[in-house]
Amino acid sequence: MTSSTFSLIFICALSLNTALHAWLSWRQLHHVQRHRDAVPADFSARITLAEHQKAADYSSAKSRLALLDLGIDTLMLLIFTFGGLLHALVTVCEQTFPAASAPYFNGLMLIGLIVIVGYFAHLPSDLYRIFVLEEKFGFNKLTPALYLIDLIKKTALSIIIGAPLLLAVLWLMHKMGQYWWLYVWAFWMGFNLLALLLYPTLIAPLFNKFIPLDNPELKTRIEALLARCGFQSSGLFVMDGSKRSSHGNAYFTGFGAAKRIVFYDTLIERLTPPEIDAVLAHELGHYRHRHVIKRFVLLGFLTLLFFAILGALIAQPWFYAGLGLTPPAAESIMAPSNTALALMLFFLVIPSFTFPLSPLLSQLSRRHEYEADAYAAQQTAASDLISSLAKLYRDNASTLTPDPLHSLFHDSHPPASLRVAHLKTLKS
Repeated sequence: MTSSTFSLIFICALSLNTALHAWLSWRQLHHVQRHRDAVPADFSARITLAEHQKAADYSSAKSRLALLDLGIDTLMLLIFTFGGLLHALVTVCEQTFPAASAPYFNGLMLIGLIVIVGYFAHLPSDLYRIFVLEEKFGFNKLTPALYLIDLIKKTALSIIIGAPLLLAVLWLMHKMGQYWWLYVWAFWMGFNLLALLLYPTLIAPLFNKFIPLDNPELKTRIEALLARCGFQSSGLFVMDGSKRSSHGNAYFTGFGAAKRIVFYDTLIERLTPPEIDAVLAHELGHYRHRHVIKRFVLLGFLTLLFFAILGALIAQPWFYAGLGLTPPAAESIMAPSNTALALMLFFLVIPSFTFPLSPLLSQLSRRHEYEADAYAAQQTAASDLISSLAKLYRDNASTLTPDPLHSLFHDSHPPASLRVAHLKTLKS
């Protein structure tokens, strides 16, 4: 393939990807507004018109912001590639840490600069999302001081964990020969498995407080449900989610003996004990059907595929030249400074080619949600799960009337109306 041919393919893919994103956001915006003035029949007894309209306006505001983010993403990708920014960053890294004497520091610096530039490019829209949009609809509890503290913690974790991780990846790419991508894939999956084990007890507590559930009545109900479901955990915890947002949720996290069940404090406050049982039973349904394992296996397959594709592209001059860069010399193609460039370039452009596949992953995720709902209906009353869903949609201002195509591409959960209709068929 020639570099000009690949340039044309990339521009076409980026254009189609951007147009598809924009069209879907436009559809979502107009579809939600057209249905703003009528609450769907399944929810009319639980959600008022004012609450439904708030959800419609919140969804519309997010769609408008998504269009802005789309424009930033597209513009930054073009600036990074054909605009010469990536080439300029390579030059800065070479002047700071010459590849001949400090190849690993050169590669780490390049990755760090790309991440920093991307962060600042999206900073205005991120701040607007948190302190204007979320504030307007009554969800934001994050103060500027807490935002800054979170940023410092995330930056420190990125350096403490991310830097050694990337150094290991660059070392494997440099040392493992033609099939380096197999070694990198195995290492990456091992790290993800380790993160599943360590995140609940080492990382999450850096950002939130987790206190043992101290409601005796609720704890007794939940323990009885866990016994019926044959689920063992390392504890029941309440997380101070209200510290940052008034959104509510529940989840279980970890793997093996490190599994813990976590409730947002906002969820405990808003749902009745039977409704909390139903929400937890849904989460346990994911465990019972081994959805976490299935998703981990799928992640492994997709990651292996992506690394294999990068393995085929990394030595191709047209891959670099077609994206506005000078191809590395053939004899130094696997030097850490060059593999860092190839790695970041690949993961910058790959979303332009993969987004049309989103409905396939979305459909799999939705099937898992239906299976978890069915399991919850076996262990608790389906009516309790229906009422809890209505409250969660109401309190989180989630739209009840999403555009079907937008939902197909973007939503991992089925629309509320479809979930309720499915649960009604299971209702005893």
